[in-house]
Amino acid sequence: MLRQKGARLEKLTADLERLITDMLDTMRAAAGVGLAAQQVGRPLQLTVIDVRGIKDRPSTLEIAGETADPPTFMPMVLINPEIKPIGPPVAGPEGCLSFPEVYADITRPSVIDVTALNHEFKPITFRAGGLLSRAIQHEADHLNGILFIDRMSKESRLEVAEEIKEIQTATKEALKKA
Repeated sequence: MLRQKGARLEKLTADLERLITDMLDTMRAAAGVGLAAQQVGRPLQLTVIDVRGIKDRPSTLEIAGETADPPTFMPMVLINPEIKPIGPPVAGPEGCLSFPEVYADITRPSVIDVTALNHEFKPITFRAGGLLSRAIQHEADHLNGILFIDRMSKESRLEVAEEIKEIQTATKEALKKA
């Protein structure tokens, strides 16, 4: 499922509203800052983000060229997001709820422009930097079947190879039992 590209969403339905609520609850329960629909078994262009409370990696947000306070717009729901890189690439720490206890520095653009639909299926456009930018890019990768382990350097991937193998084995065993 994690390797499947998500289908675009065409309308807001009661099922989609429930899924959004469930994803927000799941993300909070796991103490994550983002969650893609693929991570809960639904290959859709849908992600939720919440960077509130993260102080060691600040976020920036601009709406219509004006600086905005990121916590005011959290949690953020992005449907059918499109991302345009703006800032220079920077390396930074990442983890993933699908790969517990696996972390590595990943290089991504520092600032991005985002166009998406929100939880009310209304268009939104903004510029994100810092952790918010990184989280959105990480989740957008999930929506396209790309995992953060795919973006690791060869050295980093070798360092976490055993942990990834254990996660894959455990996942395959769980799927056999299901």
